[in-house]
Amino acid sequence: MTTITFILKDGTRQSVDAGGEENLMQVATFNNVRGIEGACGGFCSCATCHVYVESSHALPPIAADEESMLAGTAAKRSKNSRLACQIRITPAIDGLVVRMPDRQ
Repeated sequence: MTTITFILKDGTRQSVDAGGEENLMQVATFNNVRGIEGACGGFCSCATCHVYVESSHALPPIAADEESMLAGTAAKRSKNSRLACQIRITPAIDGLVVRMPDRQ
């Protein structure tokens, strides 16, 4: 199992265990994590799964389509902004911490 911690808008933390082939957006929505909409269903065609990666895990680089979508986030983009649908769950990201933006 891979444990992911979400820091919600109010500062509370919600840790969930994930496994299998899902992405971070799916883990959040399947576990009722408040703050992730995932309106496009994980196809990188919206920015409603924007998160700020708070831990130092090595993630794959941002692809061109994710870069394009991050340009349109509702909340301020920062250097640690990512789309949760583009982060695959693997054992290498066990302990990942992400913060929810103030709006999607």
